Parts: sequence; structure tokens; C-alpha cells
Amino acid sequence: MSAPLYLFSGPEFGERNEAVAAVKSSLKNKFGSLEAYTYYSVETDPQSALVQLYSESLFSAATCVVYNGAETIKKKEDIEKISAWAEGAGEASVLILVSDEISCDSKLEKIVPKENRKQFWEMFENRKIPWLKNYFSKNGFSIADDACEEILDLVENNTQALKNECSRFFVCFKPGTKITVQNVEQLIEHNREESAFTLFDAMAEYAKSPAERLETALGILQKIRLSKDSASVAILAGLTYCFRRLEAWHNLERAGKTDEFSLKTNGFASKKSRTQFSSAARVWSFGQTVAIKSLLSRVDMQIRSSGTGMEDTLLQTLIYSIVVKKGASLAVWEEGWSA
Repeated sequence: MSAPLYLFSGPEFGERNEAVAAVKSSLKNKFGSLEAYTYYSVETDPQSALVQLYSESLFSAATCVVYNGAETIKKKEDIEKISAWAEGAGEASVLILVSDEISCDSKLEKIVPKENRKQFWEMFENRKIPWLKNYFSKNGFSIADDACEEILDLVENNTQALKNECSRFFVCFKPGTKITVQNVEQLIEHNREESAFTLFDAMAEYAKSPAERLETALGILQKIRLSKDSASVAILAGLTYCFRRLEAWHNLERAGKTDEFSLKTNGFASKKSRTQFSSAARVWSFGQTVAIKSLLSRVDMQIRSSGTGMEDTLLQTLIYSIVVKKGASLAVWEEGWSA
């Protein structure tokens, strides 16, 4: 019997989340009741998450812990603790390690049974329009090819984001409707929810001046802070993920590995992601990208230590530092800069 330890990695959030849900459902069906907990590496270290698994629940027969950010688990002591837990764990306690990256530390991967490791790749270009057409068809709708292309230009290309955005059509239009480009523009383009990913997109538009990018980015930040997903930890985690991806893009360029196979195997399968990171690489050099990652980490610690009162100021200053200073820290707020 394999250890109750899983590792789900890769940028295809939708299928990855479905795999997590399937493990939870299987546990609940087997044991009758389940307590599930979710932790993030930016907030909780791995050993603290393990404490929840060692503590037997008084109310449920099974416990499942999902730990996001598994790519950050690199310390020997953390990996040894996870290994020791897995060796002695019963079937009723399960740990699911989740990562947006394609791979994690090799020592961590080795302690996860092979059958419990799975990578979730971004859909290839030739699968995207058929997937959208099938999704609309299953819900009683049809959609034009150019409307599919418009959705793929506007929405992050993973099945979770696509389902979230496309489900709006099933509420706003009658079953049997054929969705057109005009419908997409009406429903998605003018009502798109902002996130850390759209914030990164705005900051990475090489064709615009720093002043234009700063103005757009600060506007998006304000919308995010007024939305239900306003937590600074989620914003910082999303931006950190984007700049880690940009670092990976720079490494591929530096190694001369920009061929189709190398890009796909490193998580840049879609035309949209390649365009996005090609533009971002022209905005920030490799060194600036590394500096921005460090800056994001410092701001995260500052927010945790200073409390919620300074969140907006720190986030706004962070955006200024990324867009205008390209990762350099600010001693004071600068005035009179020119784009």
C-alpha cells in the first residue's frame, strides 16, 4: 500500500484542483467524514502543517491537508519530517502537496510514491477551442470559433479560469443560444475580474510607457483590494508565481532553449503565455526579475509585521518599485520622475 502522500504540480489549475477534490471525495466515501485543511507556504511552514495531521480529529474519521507552494520545500529537515510522517501515517491521514511549478525538489519527489505524483500541463493550442466548444455544448450552448478565440485572448488559459468565466454565459443567456464575439465582449471584456495575474499583465506591457503601466497597475490593484479576493497574501503569492515564471523564461533564453519542445516542457505551451513572458522579459532583465522576487518576499514580511493598517501603502509602493524602479527598493517616495 502506498503512503498517503500526493504531489500534484503544474500550471493547469483546473485539472489539478479536480485531482485534489477526487482524493478528498475518496477519503470521505471511505471513512464517512473528513476534516480538510488548506495551507500556503507563504504563511505556514511544512512542519507546522504536519502538526494538523499528527493531531487526531475528535469530530471526523479522516484528515486531509493540502499544502500549496510545495516548490519552496527544500530544507533537508522539512523533507525528512514529511518522510517520517508518511512512513508511519495511516490511511485516514492524507497530505497533498501542490505546486504551480512543473517540478519540485528531487529529494521531495522521491518520497512521494510514483503513482501519487502527477503533473498537470497547460492545454496545447490545438485542444483549447475544442475544449471550449465541448464545455458550452455540455451546458446546452454553442459558440462561434472567433468567440472562442476572443475568450482565450481575455482569460487565463487554464480550465478553472475558463470555467469560471464561461459559466457567466449560462446565467445570462437562454439555453440554445450561440455565443458570438459581441456576447464575449459584452460579458467578459467589460466585466473582467482583476487578479494578481491581470496585474502582472498590465505591468508587463512593454509597448506602454512606465507612466502608463503604473497608472493602469495601480487602478487594477485598487479594484482587487475592493473585491472579494482582496487579501494581500493572495496578491503577493500571485505576483511571486508570475515572476518565478519570468525567471524560468529568462533561464531558457540564456540557455538558448526557446524551441517548441523546451517551451512546452517548461510550462509555456500557449501562444498567450509566450507573448506575455516575451514582453515581460523586455521590461525586466534577469537580474531585475530576481531583485523583484526578493522585494516581494520583503514586502510580505513587512505586511505581516506591520498589520493591516499599512497594507495599501506597502502594496502601492511595491507596484511603483516594480514598474518604475524595476525592483530597486525605495528609501523615500520619489516625485518628479519622467517616463
